[in-house]
Amino acid sequence: MSRKRFKGWGFPALALLLVLAACGGGGGGKESEGSPAPADGGSSGSGGASSPVELGITWWGPDERHQATLAALKIYSQQNPGVTFKPEYMAWDAFWQKLPTLAASKTVPDVLQMDAAYIQDYVSRGVMEDLSDIDLSGVVPDNILENVKIGGKLYGIPLSHNAQGVAYNKAALEAAGIPLPKQGWTWEEYFRWARDAKAKLPEDQYPIGDAANAWDWFQWYQASMGKGPIMSDGGKTFNLDHDLFVKFHEELSALRKDKVLPPPDLSLSFLENDPQADPMASGKVMTRGGTVGSVAALESLLPGKVDVVNVPNGPSGGGWAQSTIFLGVSSNSKHKEEAKKFVKWFITDPEGGKTLGLTRGIPINEAIYKELEPNLAAKDKLSKRLAEVASEKAMPFYPAGPGFTEWVDFYKTTMEAVMFGQKSIEDVRRDQQAGAGHRRQKQVNGSAG
Repeated sequence: MSRKRFKGWGFPALALLLVLAACGGGGGGKESEGSPAPADGGSSGSGGASSPVELGITWWGPDERHQATLAALKIYSQQNPGVTFKPEYMAWDAFWQKLPTLAASKTVPDVLQMDAAYIQDYVSRGVMEDLSDIDLSGVVPDNILENVKIGGKLYGIPLSHNAQGVAYNKAALEAAGIPLPKQGWTWEEYFRWARDAKAKLPEDQYPIGDAANAWDWFQWYQASMGKGPIMSDGGKTFNLDHDLFVKFHEELSALRKDKVLPPPDLSLSFLENDPQADPMASGKVMTRGGTVGSVAALESLLPGKVDVVNVPNGPSGGGWAQSTIFLGVSSNSKHKEEAKKFVKWFITDPEGGKTLGLTRGIPINEAIYKELEPNLAAKDKLSKRLAEVASEKAMPFYPAGPGFTEWVDFYKTTMEAVMFGQKSIEDVRRDQQAGAGHRRQKQVNGSAG
């Protein structure tokens, strides 16, 4: 898929938003002969395999990522004589079209890039090797490492920071005499801030966007209140809390009625990161959701005017912060130990880190980031700041369950009917439950897509 970004309020549809830095498009290529063998004496001292090893490796991304990765592979071969690579790289859509075939034929390369939207699926298929024995202490923050585990085990080495936060137009809020959003704010404080801010804004400007049609936005609210994600157990369990659903959307309906939110036709016309149609860049809305990648794009549209804060919190936290892009090892690899050694090297070696730069986002390893920081642009530093503010009380990244694409689309269209006053909240709640029940029955019958 071309990853669906968070819509509505700007929050990427979870795991479908996700994250600009994690899923760039780009051309494909293959170097079947692998990396060239290093010259004698080219080792940096980390040692090589006892006998020649060729590791297959595959990833997706734009050309900048391809070239940086190929250069990093050559560095590894120089440091580890006897280890070469057979790389295959492609665009996002091509990668996910090909991987199911490789998995079915048990020919997945030794090392593979993996995305948070799909990793649980490929773990359940037995494709991913357990990497829990790789020591990442002092390399990956403990809370992020725990968030990416599946069933208590680690199946992918997290490569970069990703997180969900709230971006706001600091310059415009200060000019209007509006207190800035507060780090650590609760949902109650968020809604109250919106009402207070609207009183100081012109009629055609709004403090927050309308999140009614963004299913993941409600999921963060539900999970933050201790009720867990809407979908769990790989999509087998559907858990939409009735009381919280009604409470959340009644609050939005009241804000809409009082003109604290943009009118529905304006809300649905917004297009993130478009110079004219972005809710913040257009000057219409003072805040919007943002991920590590998307706030960098927003900073480019509003240079020096953007700051960030966490998603509103409930008793169980708020928003999410974790890597959404990984390197994993195939469970069918004949060189598992060498592959494990390589995936750890990928996020710990200073020379490799300098070569890879930000081609997979803000490096997860703080030591690597510090090496890069002096030469980073303001937009990249803002991305790092978002990761930091979001991580304080962040929850795990909850993707949509496999096969729930129809339900996600259904949520969006039915909630848009609420925005326009064509349906009541209670009508939609019953529709959501019925739609989920139909989806579960399709799973039981084996007809789910």
